[in-house]
Amino acid sequence: MRHCSVQVRGLLTREELDRYNALMEVGSYLETQNRHDLSYTVQKEVDLLILPAIERLKEKGRERDRQTEAYLEAKRILEEDDDED
Repeated sequence: MRHCSVQVRGLLTREELDRYNALMEVGSYLETQNRHDLSYTVQKEVDLLILPAIERLKEKGRERDRQTEAYLEAKRILEEDDDED
């Protein structure tokens, strides 16, 4: 079973995290029983479960980019004002 990243796990809701942990436990058990066909199905469920958290992570990155852009624009304006004086 493939785990998702720590960043994604950190953005799962409590309910999503509980379900994620349960699915990972089931998938790991199936792998120890050499039931890779079933663990594949569980992995697909995990992949679907984490999609909202991945989107939340992407949005955090976009928000950070917007804040950086606003900061740089404000800094540019201040530097232009200083140059005019």
